Amino acid sequence: MKQLWSRLHTLPSDKANTLLLLLSCVLVLAPHAAHLPPWISAVLGATLLWRASITLRGKRLPRSRMLLPVALLAMAGVYLSFRTLLGRDAGVAMLALLLAFKLLEMHARRDLFVVVFLGFFLLLTNFFYSQTILTGIVMASTVIALLTAQLSFQYTGALPSLGRRLRLVCAMFAFAAPLALLLFVAFPRIQGPLWGLPGDSGQARSGLSDSMAPGNIANLALSDDPAFRVRFKQAVPAQNQLYWRGVVLGDYDGRTWTRSGAGKAFRRGQRIEQGKIEIALNSAPVDYQVTLEASGKRWIFALDVPRQIDRLQGNPYAVSPALEVLVVNNIEQRVRYTASSVLDYRLQAGESPDHLQQWLELPQGFNPRSLARARAIRSGKQPEAAIAAVLQWFRDDQFSYTLQPPQLGRNAVDEFLFDSKAGFCEHYAGAFVVLMRAMGMPARVVTGYQGGEANPVDGYLTVRQSDAHAWAEVWLAGRGWLRIDPTAAVAPERIEHNLARALPQRAPFGLQGLSDLIAYRGGQNSWLNALRFNWNAVNNAWNQWVLDYNPERQRGLLGTLNDAFGNWQSLLGGLAIAALLYISWLLEQRRRQDPLEHLYRRFCRQQARRGYSRAPHEGPHSYAMRLAGAPDTSGTPQQRQAAADFLALYGQLRYGPASAESTLATIARLRRLLSSC
Repeated sequence: MKQLWSRLHTLPSDKANTLLLLLSCVLVLAPHAAHLPPWISAVLGATLLWRASITLRGKRLPRSRMLLPVALLAMAGVYLSFRTLLGRDAGVAMLALLLAFKLLEMHARRDLFVVVFLGFFLLLTNFFYSQTILTGIVMASTVIALLTAQLSFQYTGALPSLGRRLRLVCAMFAFAAPLALLLFVAFPRIQGPLWGLPGDSGQARSGLSDSMAPGNIANLALSDDPAFRVRFKQAVPAQNQLYWRGVVLGDYDGRTWTRSGAGKAFRRGQRIEQGKIEIALNSAPVDYQVTLEASGKRWIFALDVPRQIDRLQGNPYAVSPALEVLVVNNIEQRVRYTASSVLDYRLQAGESPDHLQQWLELPQGFNPRSLARARAIRSGKQPEAAIAAVLQWFRDDQFSYTLQPPQLGRNAVDEFLFDSKAGFCEHYAGAFVVLMRAMGMPARVVTGYQGGEANPVDGYLTVRQSDAHAWAEVWLAGRGWLRIDPTAAVAPERIEHNLARALPQRAPFGLQGLSDLIAYRGGQNSWLNALRFNWNAVNNAWNQWVLDYNPERQRGLLGTLNDAFGNWQSLLGGLAIAALLYISWLLEQRRRQDPLEHLYRRFCRQQARRGYSRAPHEGPHSYAMRLAGAPDTSGTPQQRQAAADFLALYGQLRYGPASAESTLATIARLRRLLSSC
């Protein structure tokens, strides 16, 4: 390793610059390895290694007639892999291969800059796949590497050290940052995501679907991805009140629950009002704002039960009779909306028997043991007593709550209730609704999320995919739809606290992310947990103020500036002028700090005092010729010779190649000559 480093340190500048460019290309291409086909990643890696070997060994680059068939073959492979040459994935794959092949065709200096600019373009495509703050940091670091490589090719003489070039590029970044920030804040925003393509709607995302079968939610609970974040205007409700209503399922085929026909027949634009959907409010409303992650679905989530939801920007919503909040277009980008809910309510107590009939239907020929047990429990009991008896059965008969229940057959509910007695929330909710319907009580499954984690740093409540949950609703005469959560009878820790408390066995093998690991290992009061909260707050701020900086938020920010400072247009104009003045001052300071330029000015002032001012159009060579033809009265022969030597050295140093060491020595000699002029 020491010999390799020593060899790299002594490489000629052209080879060192090429290796730096190759390293920058590795940084550009590496993030794409996660979503490119393996064969493309292998081709990219082999091409980069081949190019590095050519550079180190001083071999000739391959001929174009050899590269062309390889490039065409690679393009054919892209087409076979993606069945198209258009779109995000195929386009990125083609760009990556073109960048790699261009590295084998760098015959002229301009080819180097083509590679750099192609690297910049390909770098932007990373944001098609990830827009996290970590991605931003990695991309900024890669930009610095590319700029350093580009800067290295600008030197025709001695090459400064890598550290000096990096410092120069970082200084350029620092100078550009204020102007970039000003443009980001003030430049007119477009509606919709900046980093998105029409084909993105087909991208797979984790989240609840409009159906439920045994194991669906258990698989989702292994994901630590955020589903949405909530900020309450009042105090955060208790954990056992945080039921986030999503999809209502009523049709059952013996294994899978799906949305009922009535649930699909909603009226567009219907508002959640007492006159349309009967809701008796028994508590004060809870107001909050939700930032929902892109799901690719058509429903949004609200605290059970929602009373009012503000209009979503560019995506009207409607409310089904089952209180599902549905939007017209699939949610393909992060959305923000405000809502108001009531936690103590009475829902649709006056439902008609005809409408309730759909919530009583069961498939024929399934789960005979469950139906018989339901009839036995209901015999002679009031509805409330029958519900309590089922929940007590779950508590007393050694039922367990687990993420890894056994596979169930045709009579899934029978096998769960009488054989395995192990399941996740969807098992308990589905079985409970089957029992209720078998007793003649209208019932349905509601899927959504339960709970959330409050962040003490920024005050947001984060609801993750691991908080996905299913519960039941039962209709009772005079009381309407009641929320019954059978999971609470088996695993009350799940409702009162979180999934980790209910499933301690999940910790060693089911952790799905660093934040989950820290939460489990660190404890609630550890510095690791504090670090996790702060990191989540930083991510949330990035989402709120960078990724979600839309026209509405821009108008709000500029309106705040207008209230604070008066006319915001004048303020931004003043900031722009100040930025230009600042840049001009920096350039002037740089010019003043140039020791070579400073010595030249002193020389010109000295000659001007003798009556030989330099004309604005004169360069050092023309100036030297004029001074050489001046009368002898312009100075002693030694002074005239020193002036001629000064201008010759200045011209050589200013316009000719020179190393850093020779530059310092020449400047020292110029000072001595100036004192002799």
